[in-house]
Amino acid sequence: MSVWAVVAAVALGLPDRPSGFAEPLYARETGIGFVVWTALLAALALAAPFIPAVRARLLKASPWLVAIGVFFVLWELLTAKFGVLPVPFFAPPSSLVEVYADDWVRLSDSLFNSMRLLAIGFALGAITGFVTGALIGWSQSLGYWVHPVLRFLGPIPSTALLPMAFFFFPTSFSAAVFLIALATWFPVTVLTWSGVASVDKAYYDVARTLGADERFLVLKVAVPAALPHVFVGLFMGLSSSFSVLVVAEMMGVKSGLGWYLQWAQGWAAYSNMYGALIVMAIVFSGLITLLFAVRDRLLAWQKGVVKW
Repeated sequence: MSVWAVVAAVALGLPDRPSGFAEPLYARETGIGFVVWTALLAALALAAPFIPAVRARLLKASPWLVAIGVFFVLWELLTAKFGVLPVPFFAPPSSLVEVYADDWVRLSDSLFNSMRLLAIGFALGAITGFVTGALIGWSQSLGYWVHPVLRFLGPIPSTALLPMAFFFFPTSFSAAVFLIALATWFPVTVLTWSGVASVDKAYYDVARTLGADERFLVLKVAVPAALPHVFVGLFMGLSSSFSVLVVAEMMGVKSGLGWYLQWAQGWAAYSNMYGALIVMAIVFSGLITLLFAVRDRLLAWQKGVVKW
């Protein structure tokens, strides 16, 4: 709490050093925000002895709260107060407030278009990868034909296929969807195939003894047993799709976080670029956390089998 009190005191107490051609906006509002955050931390610290859950969370987060507070103190001093770091490459914390307050319409529209593109591409890649992996893991004859394709296309980065994708697909959106789906398809296929192929044969023998047909063996034995591997593939595919999404949007589409980054760089609006990067980090991290939550819920019966 004391570190954040220092942050608020620096932001409101020390005068800003003029830099660039425009006066900094929202500097006072940023300082007030630091004061409110410090007051909130103080209230939580006072309530911690009486609420064990709050106390445990504060103790766990304290090192990070101190480290982030020190970072903000240095950031404020080196930019707004003393102007050590060059502009426009480095801007004070109030510049981020300005981005989110004045350019939220364009930024939110870019975020919506990126999420739409990512959702379509990831869903197509995950579904096709799961089906492909399950089929080649179950059928050796089908795997004979698909394995060479996997070995040939899999190691190639999806971004290397950008020129071909934009040539063969009618729109930049459809080309971007294909590249994201391809980046997701390969890890999901490989991990699903590995999961199905590694199922203990004794499970099949027991199921056949009880009268199970081949469809039951696939849907009720092979696929559930392979789900831990499938979720590892989904995690890897989601991580890969983020990179492909940003690169594809930089190359072709007219709206999206990748496009926003390129637009901000072109106008030397580095504050906007940093603001978009923070949004990307929060959203993408949230999606990965959501995938963890879905995995833990669906595979509660296999808790501890696979460690992430």
